[in-house]
Amino acid sequence: MLASISLSFVGLASMAQGATPPPPGPPPPPGLPIDSGIIVLFVIAFVYGIYKTNKISKNKIA
Repeated sequence: MLASISLSFVGLASMAQGATPPPPGPPPPPGLPIDSGIIVLFVIAFVYGIYKTNKISKNKIA
């Protein structure tokens, strides 16, 4: 009888502890705000490429 009472108290005590919290998730990715400026970057690179091409072609002609 003493064994069954002690086992029931052990069962109650283990249920009272609750579930363990889940481990923390991975950190969020870094916020890199290049989405809005990527078109401007491509336009600037395109214009610079045209400028350099014209500059090199003028040097070869002269």
